[in-house]
Amino acid sequence: MTADGWGFETRAIHAGQAPDPATGDVVVPIHQTSTFAQDGVGGLRGGYEYSRSANPTRTALEECLAALEGGSTGLAFASGLAAEDTLLRSVCRPGDHVVVPDDAYGGTYRLIARVLDRWGVTHTAVPLGDLDAVAAATTDRTRLVWCETPTNPLLGVADVAALAAIAHDAGARLAVDNTFASPYLQQPLALGADVVVHSTTKYLGGHSDVVGGALVVADDGLADELRFHQNAMGSIPGPFDSWLVLRGAKTLAVRMERHCDNAEAIVAFLDEHPAVAEVLYPGRPDHPGHAVAARQMRRFGGMVSFRLVGGDEAAVRACGLTQVFTLAESLGGVESLIEHPARMTHASVAGSALEVPADLVRLSVGIETLDDLRADLDRALSP
Repeated sequence: MTADGWGFETRAIHAGQAPDPATGDVVVPIHQTSTFAQDGVGGLRGGYEYSRSANPTRTALEECLAALEGGSTGLAFASGLAAEDTLLRSVCRPGDHVVVPDDAYGGTYRLIARVLDRWGVTHTAVPLGDLDAVAAATTDRTRLVWCETPTNPLLGVADVAALAAIAHDAGARLAVDNTFASPYLQQPLALGADVVVHSTTKYLGGHSDVVGGALVVADDGLADELRFHQNAMGSIPGPFDSWLVLRGAKTLAVRMERHCDNAEAIVAFLDEHPAVAEVLYPGRPDHPGHAVAARQMRRFGGMVSFRLVGGDEAAVRACGLTQVFTLAESLGGVESLIEHPARMTHASVAGSALEVPADLVRLSVGIETLDDLRADLDRALSP
């Protein structure tokens, strides 16, 4: 079944998911097997021999992800960080260099600064909104420019097309972590990126019940290299995890519309609240990346961060008082979450150039009734 010419919602439901030819299953089955019978030595049925190398449920997910991002090849992994590690070890060698955002996700920074560093890969952290700084940070050893847009948790916005031009001029590739935006809101490959990275745990899975990751590319040579490393390193999702992400992707478009609707209303509420010192959201006209976000995103997403007048103590207090917003790490599920990045998701960057403000609160705005979300935040922020 081909996805050529289909709209996003149709691709999400049908790409890689033709009815099973043997049974007519409308939903892709969970092929819960580790190995596959062969018709004689080397006689593979459908190309499958062992589920680390390939599994039909994972194949369906990978084909769907490629279709959603407008790529030629999708690769699924056991987590977002497993996808990142496979990419970095595929394109970098000891002595190589990576440019990273100065407000990167803590897990990404930890992987590059504390794991790849031991392998001899160096990095430079720069504000991706400063294109001159990005260009100045590249060297003849730069192999990858790493981009998040919007960033986690400060919701900075980077110009993907401009970064792609800088990376390519330096002989490097551009990787874009598209987790916050999702393929529904933004498609980096169409803007010039070489690789799209996802934590499929988040919006693609959408129900906080699975951990996974993905890479999507449009270059067949890079795809072959990544596929080799995916198999050689082995950090792949099982069939059931693949099925859960595939299930979640079917409703991505309708969920993202509701996430965005609720987030925009929560931003308007926080803007007027006396306890809030600053609201960070790309949809605000005064956001420094608003014009770029408006150009390269369909809408502005379901993630909202804000800073509190009372500092760290007020931020921690607010995170502990909500009832509808659950105090938890992660994001992108149907339920709303609240967290204190400095002590939770970004504790690994404390004391570094990437340290986040102690008065920052991050929201993953879910799809619950809007009035309940506003009332919950109002209670938590009131003295």
